Amino acid sequence: MSLALDSTREKQKTAPPPGLERAARLFDRALETICLTLLVGTVVIALTQVFFRYVLNASLAWPEEVARWSFVWLVFLGMALNTRRRSHIAIDFLSRRMPTSWHPAHSVIVRSVVAGISVMLIVHGLDLVGRSTYVSPAMEWPFKYLYLAIPVGAALNLLNLARMRELGDRFAATSLVTCLIGGALYLAVKLWAATLFPGWATSTTLVVTALVLIVLGVPVAFSLAFGAFAAFSPQGSLLLLTVSQNMTAALDSFILLAIPFFILAAGIMNAGGITERLIELATRLVGHLRGGLGQVNVLTNTMMAGLSGSSMADAAAIAKALVPGMEKRGYPRPFGCALTSAAGVLANLIPPSLGLIIYGALASASVGALFMASIVPGLMVASALAIVVYLVSLRRGYGADTDRATGGERMAALWRALPALILPVLIVGGVRFGAFTASEAGAVAVLYALICGFLLYRQLDGPGLLSAMRESLLDTVAVMIIIAAASPFAWVLVTEQVPQKIAQWLGVLASEPWILLLLLNVFLLAVGLIMEMIAAMVILVPIFLPMVTAAGIDPVHFGVIIVVNLVIGALTPPLGMLVFTTARVGQANVLDVFRAILPFLAGLIVVLLLVTYVPALSLTLPRVTGP
Repeated sequence: MSLALDSTREKQKTAPPPGLERAARLFDRALETICLTLLVGTVVIALTQVFFRYVLNASLAWPEEVARWSFVWLVFLGMALNTRRRSHIAIDFLSRRMPTSWHPAHSVIVRSVVAGISVMLIVHGLDLVGRSTYVSPAMEWPFKYLYLAIPVGAALNLLNLARMRELGDRFAATSLVTCLIGGALYLAVKLWAATLFPGWATSTTLVVTALVLIVLGVPVAFSLAFGAFAAFSPQGSLLLLTVSQNMTAALDSFILLAIPFFILAAGIMNAGGITERLIELATRLVGHLRGGLGQVNVLTNTMMAGLSGSSMADAAAIAKALVPGMEKRGYPRPFGCALTSAAGVLANLIPPSLGLIIYGALASASVGALFMASIVPGLMVASALAIVVYLVSLRRGYGADTDRATGGERMAALWRALPALILPVLIVGGVRFGAFTASEAGAVAVLYALICGFLLYRQLDGPGLLSAMRESLLDTVAVMIIIAAASPFAWVLVTEQVPQKIAQWLGVLASEPWILLLLLNVFLLAVGLIMEMIAAMVILVPIFLPMVTAAGIDPVHFGVIIVVNLVIGALTPPLGMLVFTTARVGQANVLDVFRAILPFLAGLIVVLLLVTYVPALSLTLPRVTGP
């Protein structure tokens, strides 16, 4: 009893005053409302463009520009929201292995680095705003209002860091102290970078600083941005402007709007009952086969992949829906989580794939052609996983889990799932044949998801929609802030001619294209062990694309190769984000899941080799459907 009373008194001592707590809640709600309004607004703007083009036979000049600017503000304001919700992508490999008593000190270090980069973005973001003189072409808005998103978002981020309390903080002022340490860290790097990194090349400072911070558990986006800051600091304040400028320019892209749109569409469809209907259809079709629920898992992931493009979202939803049922049928929980993780990669292989959209933006490649090119490799991955499920089930004695469905039962399940299955055809066909851009396709997908959820399935309600929008907002910002931060990182590498040096080195080792592809596969698989897919793509595509193009390798073919490589990295330690996600949702031991995933990794690598060395698997469909 005395311990409980002491705990209560301690909480009362450290709790903020009621008025301050109420103001903090209002601030959080206002920030979230602004971000959600920007997200919905960009969808409406994109749909407006489609409406004017096809209904009124007119094209507007302003929607694309307004949507891009809204998106930039959404990401930088959302950065602060994700900090408050602890939703930034980070590698927690080190923190999971250190003694619990070290966690408070580790948390202070991580938050101090985030505070330091926030101070940098405030100072040099405001400098960029003050120096900006250009106006936008369509609306003639001064660019300083676009660049203002960076210091405003960073200031809100710093404010949220000052408010955060971590478990283990002994003092109420710890968060404020971390912000002060962050400011001191900024000044130390800004003033004494040459002393801190004596004789280091700019690219060496960049890469070493970023990788050390990533391993320490600093969120990936802030690690990349801090690496660029450390690399530029010895060269003066003028070059530091390019950090903020590159981060803004990376997001000022209409094609990247497809990412939040497809994430939002997937969230709405999940909330609207789509997942249950796809599972029902998959059960009717393959539940009677050996390893029945395992086959259902693969087929459900394949169908879900055509709706979302987000591996993390699909893996979490299907792990929650299927892993408990698989355990009841005799499948070990680690096996169910491992299979769900492996099948989750299909969301980045079967269109609409977020990975392919990002590659298309980076490589200036046709997203429609990439979508068509990924269909056969994606189906090959699904087939390989189904074969592995069959072989494992044969060895362990797993049988069928349901009776064979009748033709009528299958048709009834297909009819109920048909609205969801139409969407991938609408998206891929619309983009490939020029009916709308990838971003407009994402906006159409959101509208279609709302129609399905409210009118057809009638399982979507106001609270469910709001919850889906909130989750989609956090996921969008977590992805896009990495893309923004990786832009100055990649710019430094290109400026230092790192791509040319790597190309020369590989040119010495690889006299033939097939050897070059083998070396690239090995390198990309190694990168996938330590780096998240999106960050790796933003950094590596500008480096490798000129090299493979010079070797005569089709950029569309290479796009499929790099995505297959990097999604495998989501299944391998120490990063293995899909494994950690499904293990958490499915309540399984992570190490057991990593062991259980080995047969599935073998199947994926076989498909990778086939896709790499048989270009026709990727290029036949784009060539048949035409430019």
